[in-house]
Amino acid sequence: MEFDLQNLIASVGFPITLSMYLLVRIEGKLQTLSDSINELSKNIIGMK
Repeated sequence: MEFDLQNLIASVGFPITLSMYLLVRIEGKLQTLSDSINELSKNIIGMK
């Protein structure tokens, strides 16, 4: 993993590598947030 990361940084640069890493990490959190918002919407509709 570390060797692959070094190759990626060398070929595309540190800012791009960091951006890709952060996007991959935040994707799961965004999906969880989206699911929570959908569940909240259903609960609000159910209360009416």
